[in-house]
Amino acid sequence: MSHPESGPLSGLLVADFSRVLAGPYCTMLLADLGADVIKVESPAGDDTRRWIPPATSAGVSTYYLAINRNKRSVALNLDDATDLAAGRELARRADILVENFKPGGLDRFGLDYESVRATNSGIIYASVSGFGSGGGRHLPGYDLRPALPVRHLGVRRDRRPAYHDRHPGRAQPPRPHRCRSAR
Repeated sequence: MSHPESGPLSGLLVADFSRVLAGPYCTMLLADLGADVIKVESPAGDDTRRWIPPATSAGVSTYYLAINRNKRSVALNLDDATDLAAGRELARRADILVENFKPGGLDRFGLDYESVRATNSGIIYASVSGFGSGGGRHLPGYDLRPALPVRHLGVRRDRRPAYHDRHPGRAQPPRPHRCRSAR
């Protein structure tokens, strides 16, 4: 895929260990701004390569092509010692690492924050999780599913913003407020 020659993030290396939606979107934006993003895929390729229709005449998902524009990619089997060493070296050289495995999913590969930080003290480590690292961490977060059990969207069944129930005279909240569970 092509890569922008310049941009405000030109010169930064991003190790993209993300899959599917939120992580690849994040790294797409970084690549659009000039960062050199290297997407790590399994030997079978990213699942979204097969999200069709729509697809190109070669059978590649247009979603995959759009969300991975301006990125380079490498196929690594992290269960293989040689490929794992390449993945760790990428993490060691990167300015930014983005991953969206379930919390703890990269621990067994030595690609968790603490392990990467031990060899790359300046790393910016972005870990995207559907339900955070607390009580729901074992649940896979996929697309809009994380939005279902939380009230952070500020909308209830009657479509009235929850914020206005507590502050009926205000048009907008004075600042962002902490999200709470719908329970």
